[in-house]
Amino acid sequence: MITLKAPASKSVSHRMLIAASLAQGRSLVHHALSSADLERTREILHAAGAVLEDLGGGSWNVQGMEHGPAGGSSASVSCYVGESGTTCRLLTAVLAAGRGKFRIHGVERMHERPIGALADALSALGAHIEFERKEGYPPLLLSTEGLCGGDVSMSVDESSQFLSGLLLAAPFCRETLRVSLSGSKVVSWPYVGLTLQVLEDFGISFMVEEKEGEDWHETPWKSVKHARPGKLRISVRPGAYQSGEYRVEGDWSGASYLLAAGAVGRESVLVTNLRPDSLQGDRVILDILRAMGADITVRDDGILVSPAPLHGITVDMGDCPDLVPTVAMVAAFASGKTRMENIAHLRIKECDRISACASELARAKVRCEEEEGALTVHGLGPDVPSIPEGTVFCTYNDHRIAMACSLLGLGRGQRVAVDDPAVVRKSFPEFWNVWSALS
Repeated sequence: MITLKAPASKSVSHRMLIAASLAQGRSLVHHALSSADLERTREILHAAGAVLEDLGGGSWNVQGMEHGPAGGSSASVSCYVGESGTTCRLLTAVLAAGRGKFRIHGVERMHERPIGALADALSALGAHIEFERKEGYPPLLLSTEGLCGGDVSMSVDESSQFLSGLLLAAPFCRETLRVSLSGSKVVSWPYVGLTLQVLEDFGISFMVEEKEGEDWHETPWKSVKHARPGKLRISVRPGAYQSGEYRVEGDWSGASYLLAAGAVGRESVLVTNLRPDSLQGDRVILDILRAMGADITVRDDGILVSPAPLHGITVDMGDCPDLVPTVAMVAAFASGKTRMENIAHLRIKECDRISACASELARAKVRCEEEEGALTVHGLGPDVPSIPEGTVFCTYNDHRIAMACSLLGLGRGQRVAVDDPAVVRKSFPEFWNVWSALS
């Protein structure tokens, strides 16, 4: 048995450091992830008035902003988000709740990722947004004197981060903000749950309502597993984030590769530092691996996954898009077809993840079928061929593709080569060190 430790949650780290920076007074945030994406978030929070002191070991001493985010008066404060969509979307909303001018920009791929739905909502609440190049996409100039609150509708067809950003900004609105979900679908709803958990932890009052017939009824927010457009709204009252001492839990997204290693490799893997009762949507990796036939035991000291014959399944992954590369690679080791549905929004991630998965699986002689919002992998079962010597898998500048491709060599005890190993710094900088225990 090989024991591996899951990294700190990237999603929770972003949200907790933002909340601590918006709180007046000093907070301690422990076990926060250190990665390129979090560095971008910390830099922007610092530029907007927070002071974040690295205490080492993932602990941060955070002195919150005294009067909310502060931008420039004549020139805009530069807010470079790099490759981090989470930073871009959450902080665009949070900065709009402050005062002054901000310029939101990143790498070229970030300028191809839409933000129009969030910009429309912020504009309706009083912010002024000017797109420098293409309407609805960064880079953008944000000028604000705060947000008014009131009623606003928002589509989360493309990303739940639009809603999460607005919820984090809501306590600074001048009156209660009530956000009604619109659009045709809601993707990645569990990430909204993580945002609501952080609001609750930091003392912010909110109410979640669901519509039955023509009437709205308050509902316990943790009971909402799937949100429907036109049937759910969230109200957040003005209030102050409470400073305190907080701890970030382990990351189920980053752990998915480690758990999958136990399912497709030649040895059992015990993954520690995970909460089995976590609100993180990617905890569903356990259900997916079980459905494929993996041998999984939840123990007091971690999650134990042991090799077992795998078979293909059909699974809706709309709420867990970050798991698609992991499941796609595991599917290569399964007998029969694995079909992943409701994943069209993966085409606007760090890369087109549907196409990237199909291309890299083809490099390993695994046949795939792409659709606009689905991917089917024709698994080879235990007969997955050895990776030809000299094969280098492409990462597409995407951390999740790099980590997922590393699974392809496990069945034959091979170490997979990728063209840009350093790309994992975005979410799991220690990945290759952790992964070395498997080979």
